Amino acid sequence: MSDVTQILSQIEQGDPGAAEHLLPLIYDELRRLAAARLASEKPGQTLQATALVHEAYLRLVDVEKVQ
Repeated sequence: MSDVTQILSQIEQGDPGAAEHLLPLIYDELRRLAAARLASEKPGQTLQATALVHEAYLRLVDVEKVQ
């Protein structure tokens, strides 16, 4: 079982600390996917792949718990 699969399984089982280990494992791949998606946008687009990944992360986590 891959590390990502194990962490997803732990999250599904309710392990409160498992989610913090997931992002470091998938961050580079998410940036690559975001950059590829943004490359097809109109010229002049100012959003960067890193910002897109960070925005997605903030929407996925419970911000109230993080603060």
